Amino acid sequence: MGRKMPPLTWFRAFEASARCLSFTGAADELGLTQSAVSQHVRSLELRFGVVLFHRKSRGLALSDDGRRLLPDVSKALGSLAAVSQAFDAGSQRNMLTVATSVSFSQWYIAPGLREFWEAHPDIRLRIVNTTWPDEFHMPLADVEVRFGSEALVGKGAQRLLPDQSVVVASPSLAVDPNAFGEQSLIEAVGTSDGWKNWMQQVDYPDVLEPDVFVDSHGLAVDLARRGVGVALTSSLLAKPCLDDGSLVLIPAGSAPSVDGYFLAVKRDQNPLAQIFEEWLLARVSGHLV
Repeated sequence: MGRKMPPLTWFRAFEASARCLSFTGAADELGLTQSAVSQHVRSLELRFGVVLFHRKSRGLALSDDGRRLLPDVSKALGSLAAVSQAFDAGSQRNMLTVATSVSFSQWYIAPGLREFWEAHPDIRLRIVNTTWPDEFHMPLADVEVRFGSEALVGKGAQRLLPDQSVVVASPSLAVDPNAFGEQSLIEAVGTSDGWKNWMQQVDYPDVLEPDVFVDSHGLAVDLARRGVGVALTSSLLAKPCLDDGSLVLIPAGSAPSVDGYFLAVKRDQNPLAQIFEEWLLARVSGHLV
C-alpha cells in the first residue's frame, strides 16, 4: 500500500478557503476556528511540498499549484456529498446498518441473506464496508464486525470463532502435506499473522517465503480455492469453503491468530441489532446453513 492519504479535513479546509479566498470565511462555513483552518491548509502544503495560497493583507490568492489542485478536490468532495445524500434519503423505518469488511460480507453475510430475509422480511439492511481501524467505530452502524487485535478493536466486542491461522489449498492441487512449500504460497499482508509468525508458532523446520501477497484474508481464501496456491489464512474466513469442500486443510499445524474478527452490537441504539446478532452467531458457529 502506498503512502497514507492526508486527512479529509485538510482537503475540506483547502476547498472552502479557495472558494471564500479567506481562512476566516472558510472557518465560519466549516464551524472551525480561523487558526484551525489555516493550520489544516498549512499541513496540506507541507505534505505536498507546494504553496497553495499566496497570503495577502486582505485575503488569499490561489497559487498555480492551488488552481491545479482545486478542481479534483472539489469533484471528490462533491462525490462524497452525493453519496451522503443517497444514504440519507428515504425512510429509516426497520433499517439496520451493518459495518464490516468486504471479506466477511462475502463469506458470511451475502451467502445467507436469502434465508435471513425469509425469516425476517420486514428488516431492511444497509451494509457498509470498512477497511481501516479508524472506521470501526461508525456512529451510524448498529452492528459491526471489526478485524484486528483485541487491543485495537476496542471494548464491548466478542471474538468470533474459529480463530486460528491455518494452511489451506484447493483439493485440485493434491498438495503433499510434507512438501507444500513447493507450491506458490499466499499471504494476507497488513495483519500480524503471516508465514513467518506461523513458522515460529508451529516450529516449522524449513524457511518458507510467500510468493503472492494480497490485502485481505478473503482474497487469500478465494485465490486458494481457485488453485492459485497454498494460503495461510483465517480459519474463520476459510470455514465456509472447508465445509463445502472447495478447500482442504493442509495438516501442517495451526497457530493462534493475533488478529481476528470481533462482533460489536449496539442493542440500545436499534432493537433489530439483536436479531441480526443471533442470526450471525448461529451462522458462524455452523448451526445455521
